[in-house]
Amino acid sequence: MDPNPFHHGTLGAVRSLGRAGVEVHVAAADSGRSPVRRSRYLHQTHPPPDPGASLGEISAELRRISRRVARPAVLIPMDDAGALAIGRLQRELADLYLLPDQASGLAERVADKAALAELCRTAGIPHPLTLTPESPAQTASAVRQLGLPMVAKWSRPWLVPPGAGLRSTVLVRSVKEAQELYRRSDEAGSRLLLQAFLPDGPGRDWFAHGYVDRTGAVRGGGAGRKHRSWPRGAGLTAVGRWAPDPRLEADTARLVGTLGYRGIFDLDFRVDSATGEHCLLDFNPRPGAQFRLFADGADLDVVRALHLDMTHRPLPPAAALQGRTFVVENYAPLTALRALLTTGPAATAAHRRELAWLARDDLAPACALWLLWSRHVTRRLLGRLRRGRPVPRRPAPETPAPETPGSETPGSETSGPKKPGSKAVPGPEMPGSTTRERAVADV
Repeated sequence: MDPNPFHHGTLGAVRSLGRAGVEVHVAAADSGRSPVRRSRYLHQTHPPPDPGASLGEISAELRRISRRVARPAVLIPMDDAGALAIGRLQRELADLYLLPDQASGLAERVADKAALAELCRTAGIPHPLTLTPESPAQTASAVRQLGLPMVAKWSRPWLVPPGAGLRSTVLVRSVKEAQELYRRSDEAGSRLLLQAFLPDGPGRDWFAHGYVDRTGAVRGGGAGRKHRSWPRGAGLTAVGRWAPDPRLEADTARLVGTLGYRGIFDLDFRVDSATGEHCLLDFNPRPGAQFRLFADGADLDVVRALHLDMTHRPLPPAAALQGRTFVVENYAPLTALRALLTTGPAATAAHRRELAWLARDDLAPACALWLLWSRHVTRRLLGRLRRGRPVPRRPAPETPAPETPGSETPGSETSGPKKPGSKAVPGPEMPGSTTRERAVADV
């Protein structure tokens, strides 16, 4: 539902299922110009619900797609807006699509920042100290308790109206700024949360992916460390590495077990330098854009695990590939180039390394990406020059804390927005794409 055309997570899902012989259909707002539509593994595209569509309109469009496919299909939301919509329509769509047996409202519950903080307390999962003020005076008191700078976020960021000038997550540097945000709570549509700021640093940003099957067992996925992000220090994973961490994986299993969660999840953590604990920042009830990092020795990832489980077929035994890396070329071009020069395209797509766009068996999306990306970068540079703004040598992180459940673009990972740029929010009834999930980078 996010119109961003640079969502590499969607391409990863198309390739993963297509290589397994699955007929893949995509309904996406960006399908008309996205490089994903050039993939040899994509069978057909369908128009998505219109921006601002109601739940009824989304349901009607999904029913139309089901009639075109003409047989039961596994439905996989790739952004936050889609995940929350399907969470609400779970029972209504059960006769048309194969879906995990998720408790009603659970996707929205884990996406709610205030509810997530409470869930962490209940399950004993480390989480940054979070306060919910009820007045301007309590806001000032919370700032004194948490210290500056601190993070301010809306508990339900998908309710923030477009064009209001409100960001779902910001870094607050004064009492006055925090109080001004609190006074706009009614306009934002949900409560203001004030949260302790955990600074980024080498080795501090982590994520965990997995699929919880029909029996409640976590299958596929794993724990990974973010080596490079875009924007730097606060964005999506540009370079990630599979790095098993027993404590982090145990915390993840305990959390999804406490919730009774079913389906794919993507969790974002940041290490608290004072305690050494991995603090949960974000729970996304969908695949993260970098989910292909965790394709194991049997090429099983969370998307393929979901499809096998929903079609009642056995999943192969886990075959973890510790040290496997994932690189998004348009956000880490030098790293991608070094990988190609060192190993060549064939080895890059092999077990130990994967590029988000370039694949030996599916070259067209990468070619389309670079054409579209070059145009995008040129437009941004010319726009800055026309406005008389200096062109920064490196993008600076806009905030240090992640947004909710989305698109993703699709995404997903730290205490900052995964993507800069404006939000595409469908409206107050439905959650929209968040800054965290926008993959269009600000040059």
